[in-house]
Amino acid sequence: MTTEPPAGQVERTMVLWCPDWPIVAARLSGTLSEDTADAPLALVEHGEVLACDASARRAGVRRGLRVREAEARCPELATADYDPVVDTRAFEPVLLGIEELMPGVQPFRAGLCAIRSRGPSRYYGGESAAAEVLLARLDELGVPDARIGIADGPFAAEQAARSTAFQQDGSRIIAIPSGASPAFLAPLPLSTLGRPELSSLLHRLGISTLGAFGALPATEVRDRFGPDGARAHRLAAGADARSVVPRVPPTELAVSIAFEPPLDRIDQLTFGFRQSAERFITGLAEAGLVTTAITISMRSERGERSTRTWLHPRWFTAGDVLDRVRWQLQGASDIDHGLASPVELVEVVPETLDDAAEHEEGLWGSGPDERIHSGLARVQSMLGHDGVVTAVPSGGRLLLDRRILVPWGSVPPGGEAAVAERRNRPWPGTIPGAAPSTVFDTAVPVEVVDATGQTVAVDERSTVSAAPARFFALSDWHVIHGWAGPWSIDERWWDDDGHHRVHRLQVLDDAGDAWLLLLEEQHWRAEARYD
Repeated sequence: MTTEPPAGQVERTMVLWCPDWPIVAARLSGTLSEDTADAPLALVEHGEVLACDASARRAGVRRGLRVREAEARCPELATADYDPVVDTRAFEPVLLGIEELMPGVQPFRAGLCAIRSRGPSRYYGGESAAAEVLLARLDELGVPDARIGIADGPFAAEQAARSTAFQQDGSRIIAIPSGASPAFLAPLPLSTLGRPELSSLLHRLGISTLGAFGALPATEVRDRFGPDGARAHRLAAGADARSVVPRVPPTELAVSIAFEPPLDRIDQLTFGFRQSAERFITGLAEAGLVTTAITISMRSERGERSTRTWLHPRWFTAGDVLDRVRWQLQGASDIDHGLASPVELVEVVPETLDDAAEHEEGLWGSGPDERIHSGLARVQSMLGHDGVVTAVPSGGRLLLDRRILVPWGSVPPGGEAAVAERRNRPWPGTIPGAAPSTVFDTAVPVEVVDATGQTVAVDERSTVSAAPARFFALSDWHVIHGWAGPWSIDERWWDDDGHHRVHRLQVLDDAGDAWLLLLEEQHWRAEARYD
């Protein structure tokens, strides 16, 4: 995120650039094998070289080459898979080291960040002196080839840092004098802007450098290329008015407690976690937040883990958090959770955060939801976590498959997003129209016959042998006044053991009720009823 000061003001900026940062991060992470220590190295993504070190480039390896071609150019080349998480994780100590010397760092991406030049230059006696101090710290952190550019605005400073690669004297610092950024940027190619489509169009118009682009009238550029073109024009003209926005570390809202020695009694664990639960809710309140979903993680002394996400219809209080910890511990001896030894660590992390103002009580109190939740929670505390369940719609072809039961306050298996994704799939064989109001837990056996009394059958082409006339269900015969279908489901046709074929029929009886009937292995059953 960047902000722009008033027009005409351009802030002196110091940009730190770490060349080949993915390579540096991979070596710092310690995840590479020992045989890559002295060999040329390339990081690979999707079968292509994403980054390589200087020795590999000298052998002809370039970004975008297929791995086989890169190895042909450099037989001793060592390769490793690229992991963007490693980049970010390795850059965090660098940012912390910079902030110890110069507060107010804005990271652009891993390996590239910006600092306001004014403060450090005053403290260390000049911009170049501040840059020297910063490079010395990076050398201590294991980043010996870092470069620094100082100029008017972040864009010119970044280009200055990158231009250090062409310095004959090996200097790692370039400081562009104040007001000289337009002249410095003028000979650079349009590709520096990072806008391929705009650069291609300008090339066709005979414009190939930033200086030529920056010399165009600003009004005409805005009218021809729109807001993004106008921003690119300001960068090319050296009028980058963006300010450095220091990063603000997020408030740590998660709480954890380690037990030494580990505890194996639920009452001891819940009592020991009581203050942590209160501290968790207090921290949220001080930040003006409430949480409606938390994840509780427990670790036993044998390294086993139990992790579960809990939901709340309104927001969690300290007592609610403590209840969830106790319920999760009550199931810890269950084989499904895998915890059968004393617990040494309990951690609570907020998953969903909302502004507390959005959850204030209404004019007439908290409403019925709170009373319902309190009652269900009280019953659940007496019967256990699985003692109170609620139905959640899921994906599936048969109606019973579309209903899953989850404990009250828990997330469905796979998470709510996964359930919604399954529910929205285009399931073949889906019955059109509204879903039935009554779904039988166990399908009711029925008999469906035609006008002659013969059992109605459905062949492999989903053709009905005769129009259904009556069906027998729930100890009574029903006359069929209308029917629709069949809708066929043919699952796992390639598996002899798992093959499942079902035909479904909608019928309307003489009492005005509609039924959903299914035929499986020559047996009719009632799956549901439209009351």
